[in-house]
Amino acid sequence: MTLVPERFAVAAAPARLTPPGPGEPPRLCLVDTAANAAAAVHMAPGLLSREERERATGFHFDRDRTSYVTAHVALRLMLAAYLGTRPGSVPLIRETCPSCGGPHGRPAVEGGAPHFSLSHSRQVTLLAFAATPVGVDVEALPGEEAVDGVWQSLHPAEVAELGTLPPVERREAFARAWARKEAYLKGLGTGLARDLSEDYVGSGPDPAPGPEGWRLTDVAVGDAHRAAVAVRLR
Repeated sequence: MTLVPERFAVAAAPARLTPPGPGEPPRLCLVDTAANAAAAVHMAPGLLSREERERATGFHFDRDRTSYVTAHVALRLMLAAYLGTRPGSVPLIRETCPSCGGPHGRPAVEGGAPHFSLSHSRQVTLLAFAATPVGVDVEALPGEEAVDGVWQSLHPAEVAELGTLPPVERREAFARAWARKEAYLKGLGTGLARDLSEDYVGSGPDPAPGPEGWRLTDVAVGDAHRAAVAVRLR
């Protein structure tokens, strides 16, 4: 099964939403950067925190800065609709990292709900909201050289799968596996600090079952990208 996200427009953000309940599928929103950048940049000074604004100014390329701003404005608009507050007042925190105990784990709403995750490339942003911890990842299809530098660091079973494929097919399969793995690691709260070889998510057309306690699902985001969402079952 592949999930299809709803299209989200910054200028037409909803005023009030009901968060997904326990057992319900995650709500997924796809944001086209080019279509929403002008509105997001206009709204950003009144919505983003000082930390977010400072991080935005740190990007070297304008397109990376615009992508970041558009993604974070969209996130705040959605969270504000769920919480019934102003976007600039959404209380965002970092949870404790499960690997080292530091204050750089999953981004979260103070109080815990709704759980959310954000991922963006230069072209699109994918947002996920759920009643339990959730992770999402969207990746532009990588070049063959980029794949060659990374694929052998994945789970041994994934390395074996990818090793049987010619380079063109390996690029596609790697993108699927990477999006699934990063979605899970973001949901877990470790990010890429966790060894990429530790968890098996599969590189085939459908995700592997698990990891234990989690559901992994691919997300349809167009031919140029691959994406996945991981939701903790309880």
